[in-house]
Amino acid sequence: MLIRVALVIVSIFSAVVATAQPCVSGRSAGFPCNRIGLLSFMSLSELSAAGSQANDLWGWTDNASGREFVLLGLGNGTAFVEITNPSAPRLVGHLPAHGASSPWRDIKVFKHHAFIVSEAPSHGLQIFDLLELVKAVGPTVRFSETIHFTGEGLSNAHNIAVNEDSGMAYVVGSNLCRGGLYILDIDKPRQPREAGCFSEDGYTHDAQCVTYHGPDRAFEGRDVCFAFNEDTVTLVDVTSPSSPRLISRTSYPGVGYTHQGWLTADHLFLLLGDELDEANFGHETLTRIWDMASLQRPRLIGEHRSSNKAIDHNMYIRDGLVYQANYRAGLRVSNLVDVAAGRLIPVGFFDVYPADNLAEFDGAWSVYPYFPSGVVAVSSIEKGLFILDPRF
Repeated sequence: MLIRVALVIVSIFSAVVATAQPCVSGRSAGFPCNRIGLLSFMSLSELSAAGSQANDLWGWTDNASGREFVLLGLGNGTAFVEITNPSAPRLVGHLPAHGASSPWRDIKVFKHHAFIVSEAPSHGLQIFDLLELVKAVGPTVRFSETIHFTGEGLSNAHNIAVNEDSGMAYVVGSNLCRGGLYILDIDKPRQPREAGCFSEDGYTHDAQCVTYHGPDRAFEGRDVCFAFNEDTVTLVDVTSPSSPRLISRTSYPGVGYTHQGWLTADHLFLLLGDELDEANFGHETLTRIWDMASLQRPRLIGEHRSSNKAIDHNMYIRDGLVYQANYRAGLRVSNLVDVAAGRLIPVGFFDVYPADNLAEFDGAWSVYPYFPSGVVAVSSIEKGLFILDPRF
């Protein structure tokens, strides 16, 4: 019965949904929800990705006009969707992959340029000037990359992090630096420059790199990467990119695959998602909460367990809320008011995979909650792009 319901929903959502559907009595356009409604949806076929799938996403807002755009990773490239009117999204264009297709693509933004990596061989780093989106009118555009960067042999990579305060990018999970931090100076986005390499702890799957302003005075004002290295949370001082320094390397009980995490705004707490612990150990979706008062001695202070067993994937924090893309459980949002006590308080959800909440790799890949308008974008692997309206 659940499978049949899911198939009906997929058939309904075969094209753009252009009418907002608020969350009423636990449903929005047929999807389970709580305090989060559907503004619009675009299917993979509408996104120039028929036969492909969606993966990571990011967002960009044009400072001059205030127009908002989703940058959505697809197997065959990147789709650019304007959501200035979130109830009527518009596919502006598509940037083809550099070389082969891949189910893994990651995108970040700095100075109106998108920086795109993929695990496809010979993809390198695509750099695309997002002002092209503002200029585009009429039919969907097939864009070309502004710059293709390979440096001293960059071929493939799993992810990229950007510190917007320092103008530095950190390519991770690549064929360079043993898969660790491959550091680029991107202050001039069209002229990226190799700046350093951190390979001491091997492969990095994801990272958040910041100019630190937390309670540990020894690192105040220094550039620090919080790297997620398969079985550890690894902190690296990258203030001097040519000579990065390991700060600490910390594992934890029940490790499956240390996947991704995000700092609170005050840099005091870190929320961590482990991508394989649910499947390996059979427990509910688990978010680990770390006290980062000492970067040399991080402390695990709590574990938030969801009411279902879906795998957690990517999460981001904004204005005291954590937005989690938890695969088959969809978007889950929690309040951080009790984070110091090692607790999260669930406040809403939108389930993009209604069939079940099992620990499988389907459903929501990622979420972007940073648009000035407050709308939230979620990528669904097998469905496409959801634009959501959180009401908290």
